[in-house]
Amino acid sequence: MAWSGNKAAVVLCMDVRFAMSNSFPGEESPFELAKKVMTMFVQRQVFAESKDEIALVLFGTDGTENALAGEDQYQNITVHRHLMLPDFDLLEDIESKIQPGSQQADFLDALIVCMDLIQQETVGKKFEKRHIEVFTDLSSPFSGDQLDIIIHNLKKSGISLQFFLPFPVGKEDGTGDRGDGHLLSDHHGPSFPLKGISEQQKEGIQMVKKVMMSLEGEDGLEEIYSFSESLRQLCVFKKIERRSIPWPCQLTIGSNLSIKIVAYKSILQEKVKKCWTVVDARTQKKEDIQKETVYCLNDDDETEVPKEDTIQGFRYGSDIIPFSKVDEEQMKYKSEGKCFSVLGFCRSSQVHMKYFMGNQVLKVFAAKDDEAAAVALSSLIHALDELDMVAVVRYAYDRRANPQVGVAFPYIRDAYECLMYVQLPFMEDLRQYMFSSLKNNGKCTPTEAQLSAVDALIDSMSLVKKDEEEGTIEDLFPTSKIPNPQFQRLFQCLLHRALHPQEPLPPIQRHVLDMLDPPSEVTAKCQVPVSKIKTLFPLTEVLKKKDQVTAQDIFQDNHEEGPTSKKLRTEGEEAHFSISSLAEGSVTRVGSVNPAENFRVLVRQKKTSFEEASHQLINHIEQFLDTNETLYFMKSMDCIRVFREEAIQFSEEQHFNSFLKALREKVEVKQLNHFWEIVIQDGITLITKDEASGSSVTAEEAKKFLAPKENPDEDTAAVCEEGGDVDDLLDLI
Repeated sequence: MAWSGNKAAVVLCMDVRFAMSNSFPGEESPFELAKKVMTMFVQRQVFAESKDEIALVLFGTDGTENALAGEDQYQNITVHRHLMLPDFDLLEDIESKIQPGSQQADFLDALIVCMDLIQQETVGKKFEKRHIEVFTDLSSPFSGDQLDIIIHNLKKSGISLQFFLPFPVGKEDGTGDRGDGHLLSDHHGPSFPLKGISEQQKEGIQMVKKVMMSLEGEDGLEEIYSFSESLRQLCVFKKIERRSIPWPCQLTIGSNLSIKIVAYKSILQEKVKKCWTVVDARTQKKEDIQKETVYCLNDDDETEVPKEDTIQGFRYGSDIIPFSKVDEEQMKYKSEGKCFSVLGFCRSSQVHMKYFMGNQVLKVFAAKDDEAAAVALSSLIHALDELDMVAVVRYAYDRRANPQVGVAFPYIRDAYECLMYVQLPFMEDLRQYMFSSLKNNGKCTPTEAQLSAVDALIDSMSLVKKDEEEGTIEDLFPTSKIPNPQFQRLFQCLLHRALHPQEPLPPIQRHVLDMLDPPSEVTAKCQVPVSKIKTLFPLTEVLKKKDQVTAQDIFQDNHEEGPTSKKLRTEGEEAHFSISSLAEGSVTRVGSVNPAENFRVLVRQKKTSFEEASHQLINHIEQFLDTNETLYFMKSMDCIRVFREEAIQFSEEQHFNSFLKALREKVEVKQLNHFWEIVIQDGITLITKDEASGSSVTAEEAKKFLAPKENPDEDTAAVCEEGGDVDDLLDLI
């Protein structure tokens, strides 16, 4: 485990006698396989940031180095590394420094040395587990005189034991398959065929079985592993274990009801730790690199500016707004502290799963040893469950955190019950996209045969296997048990670079590539539906000839003579083409950068209704007029001109005429006479019935519309001036 309360003391005990290096042609020796298993175990602990401490004991070494060594006892046994946190040094030792020895050693003596090591080096430390793992081929002689004492001391000390052998051990005859039926299918294969086991190894197997059954009973045999089985189980890097820290708070409903709760992070997106740092390329030490930041003026002399004379700025468009640290602190949201307050309740059907966001899910329980809180929270959970409702809550982690709005729904299981909290989006978090409907497109209507084929494909690719007879459901693709391939690849590369600094990085491991492949059972079942899909949905290559548009086509003037109606239509069709439209891409709303062009595209491509698009355009026109600047007046004129043209083409003349009349009134109220002079100069007036059949405005009325009004008397002017401020205030409201 990764936290101190459950950490373990583990001793790896490896047989390094020269006999361990023997192997049949084409197979790896037990010595190399044992090193592989240990390497995989240690690297899993390193990258899982485990707090377990690991020691390494070797027996069969040329020398002797252990606390129990005497003249003739516990010889050729070496404590290579004492109990400490695993690191890359240990991995490097296992790979390069452990070499075969030339001496014999009793592995039961080595086991006693491991037991003494654990007992001596765990004094004063808190370990949940004490564990010894023995890697041997059992081919060396051993003395069983102290076997009963060893078993007794193992039980007394609470030390568990595991054996890793070159061959699998069965329950009946001592060797063979352990009942899994697939252990011998691994590509590593056992280093010794079952027929090649010596008499000494058979005695060793019987002794190992006796020890394990004395410690664990029949289950003890499950703690005897083959190297090939271990490699298969350890090929995936261990996940980083995290202990969920309790978050105590008060669940409040209104001002009078409060329940003591504690929340835990049930699901949290795991991210790679940002442990990258800059080091010297030669010495590989961080201390040899010194980073210094200097601020200079953008002048010829690059005058240095002290840091205290600088201030941060927020870029807003082309402007930079100075924003000091004091401003930043004052801007921050300040609350009273932690918060988990119920804002109200709603039907669970009203909270769609597509609105779930955030990177965590909280499980909310009643506070420990608080019976009143447990009863109150349980009542709330069951009431929500029975009414099929959820609670909408305001959540703040602490006084420094920004508040969230989320949903808490009941979660009831046999072992426990709680509320599950998931964050909900604010308005800015939602992304609205408009796509054309497939229902109104006759080309996209599928046939019954096509629908049936797709249904069959979906059924065949189901990742849930149901057994109707036994009433069981099997998940063929349990994502919660699939390790993140990103982590697996990163750990693989870091390990390789640490152990082999000069070699290129290895290719991605096969089991990592296979993680996200569909299950073989699903792949086999979907072959027939897929072939039917290919038949019913044939793919044909469509070669679309693109018309080349040159600069001359874009900027040329149309001087050709022709019928007026044809000329108008051609100009109308090509008027919306511009360089800006090529750069903008897909337009979904009228923006403030190029509103006239956006409006034209929307109404031409029917991406939204004319009324909605014109409403957006009018809003921008009014915003431009509020600036009271000539530049924005000209931009407003472009919008009005395009509005008029498109209204004529789409028979929306009444819409435009109403807008222009309202605009004139606003101009008069806001005293923007200089803008209306621009309108008169450009001759933009009401749409007449000569231009559009739906209009009732005559040419004379349109001409009179642009004429300036007579100057009212001073009393009236005073009234208008007084009322103008009121209208402005109402507009602002």
